[in-house]
Amino acid sequence: MTFSHLSHLDCARCGRRHDADTVNNLCECGSPLLARYDLAAAGKAVRPADIAGRPPTLWRYHEVLPVREEGRVVSLGEGMTPLLPLAALGQEMGVPGLLMKDDGLIPTGSFKARGAAVGVSRAAELGVTGFAMPSNGNAAAAWAMYGARAGLRSVVAMPEDAPTITRAECAAAGADLFLVRGHIGDAGRMIADLIGRSGGALMDASTLKEPYRIEGKKTMAYEIVEQLGWRCPDVIVYPTGGGVGLIGIHKALAEMRQLGWITGPQPRLVAVQATGCAPVVQAFRAGAREAEPWPQPRTVAFGLTVPKPLGDFLILDALYDTNGTAVAVDDADTLAEQLRCAQLEGAFICPEGAAALAAVRVLRKEGWVGEQDQVVVLNTGAGVKYPETVTVTVPTFDPGDSLPTR
Repeated sequence: MTFSHLSHLDCARCGRRHDADTVNNLCECGSPLLARYDLAAAGKAVRPADIAGRPPTLWRYHEVLPVREEGRVVSLGEGMTPLLPLAALGQEMGVPGLLMKDDGLIPTGSFKARGAAVGVSRAAELGVTGFAMPSNGNAAAAWAMYGARAGLRSVVAMPEDAPTITRAECAAAGADLFLVRGHIGDAGRMIADLIGRSGGALMDASTLKEPYRIEGKKTMAYEIVEQLGWRCPDVIVYPTGGGVGLIGIHKALAEMRQLGWITGPQPRLVAVQATGCAPVVQAFRAGAREAEPWPQPRTVAFGLTVPKPLGDFLILDALYDTNGTAVAVDDADTLAEQLRCAQLEGAFICPEGAAALAAVRVLRKEGWVGEQDQVVVLNTGAGVKYPETVTVTVPTFDPGDSLPTR
């Protein structure tokens, strides 16, 4: 049995074909590369009914993932996270069909584990011994942990105000960690310098500068469709920083359609950003094909602090192609939605996921989302990784004190 039907890599902009069995970063034109598969062969090799009996990890879709040999898979059991009905919150918003794909329950506590599992597995299969990357936190934590499991060296640069927990995860995994005064773009410049001075010892694992992180992220769409009985929801709402997951979801939907696994209208995709960093929203509203760099990016949803995504044109293409939209939400609304979700649904989600819920509330009020729409929101991480987003004010008692009555 062929484990993967990986064929080659295509440049997302100029279309130039690249060999998938060598280590690649960007195309010569400076654009990201996308993995392509022999989908005709994959469709003959596996059908949805076959997938149902496989282990509940993202590797159940291995025919359309890039690792060629099963024995080269590096896994911590990632994937097949719950698709949870949010009945109370949805009723309050006027969206009874509200669902949440909860990737806060995935290894390392964020959806970044999907990209890390596939990216690290493929890098190790190609003979890579070390990698370097900038990160706002969760991506570095995931890649450092999976790198440790694969026996690879990891070098990470983060903004100095990145979440403390993600820094600790990198340190625990043995990564070489650097903190940078500035935003992720500044961290990226440090990493580029370190890679240049490594003499080829470090692969650049920056967002979309290696082609396989997106392959892990696309499995969110495969899972959502499978969990809905191999049909699509009406809307998928995604918190968008670098946008790899949104690009991956769009890619996966196209693959499944070509495989014959889905038919009918495709979901409308929604990119959610913060008002303090909204380059994609600004570009979408202008009808542009690329985003302009956002000055002084700042938001409590740290994963959204990306002033200009490398794949901005792919994000925008996904929105235009699906009749989607882009929404920016205030930090105050994001934090309020985070608490509301915990209080009504018992789910303590990350600020990025809460921003996506806040966007649904906005879109429902505007009429862009209808009462009958089935809407899937991506929660991309666990709220416990962001303890600073919740203020705890409670009284302290000495032993023997009388307790207050209500």
